[in-house]
Amino acid sequence: MTAPPVVLTADEPAVGVPTTSAASAPRRRSWTAWPVRIASVVTAIALWQVLTANDVRLWLRFDTLPTVTEIVTAFGARIGTQNYWLDLGQSLIRILTGFALAAVAGVVTGILLGRSTRFANVFGPLTELARPIPAIAIVPVAILLFPTDEAGIVFITFLAAYFPIMVSTRHAVRALPTLWEDSVRTLGGSRWDVITRVVLPGILPGVFGGLSVGIGVAWICVISAEMISGRLGVGYRTWQAYTVLAYPDVFVGIITIGVLGFATSAAVELIGRRVTRWLPRGEENAR
Repeated sequence: MTAPPVVLTADEPAVGVPTTSAASAPRRRSWTAWPVRIASVVTAIALWQVLTANDVRLWLRFDTLPTVTEIVTAFGARIGTQNYWLDLGQSLIRILTGFALAAVAGVVTGILLGRSTRFANVFGPLTELARPIPAIAIVPVAILLFPTDEAGIVFITFLAAYFPIMVSTRHAVRALPTLWEDSVRTLGGSRWDVITRVVLPGILPGVFGGLSVGIGVAWICVISAEMISGRLGVGYRTWQAYTVLAYPDVFVGIITIGVLGFATSAAVELIGRRVTRWLPRGEENAR
């Protein structure tokens, strides 16, 4: 009796046939993606220049907006001033302070909400009642509550970032398999061992997902708070430019906000990839 022939499918390469390394494929894709990304940005800028320079009005009134050359000229003039860098530093201090406080408070309370029934019964209803309220709607309360506008803006930033971080952490804690905790306890581990060896490593992907969302929401709220009650900052300067009809300077502020938001979000995601590179496919995603 002869053995049946072995049939190779498309997903099962033959023995001895060289296959493409899985780690090299993402690297090649990333290199080929960069020209496409750059081309998309350049195309958008060129289209903006064409529409504004030719005063195109097709429902959208591009004839009222500054051209790319006007924005670039205003950007060069603003970078050379001291106020630009003061505003930049002030906004960064506010966002980093509020976000750091929100990261610590959000992770701690998220773990407690996910693991402690007593804490969830006391603190959970308060968070669920406050979470749907937009942080920017708390600006009048912050102005009345805090003695300085600076503290109020930091509080608004903290509040904006806190809830995405807390919710993501809480869901990550509740999604952990109970088998992991049971294994540690079976081996004689204490509650602290469970926290440090199971909970904290296990929730890292969820925590950094919340941090990534939180930093974006925090930028929205800090800029809005600066426009309402700030004395310095990118948001304050952008709104001030609008009130005096300096539209190229408005776009200088918008571009600055976009670059700052992109840089901080990219930093959070990069740290997250580095911290969680021990996860399956973590080395591939880190490239």
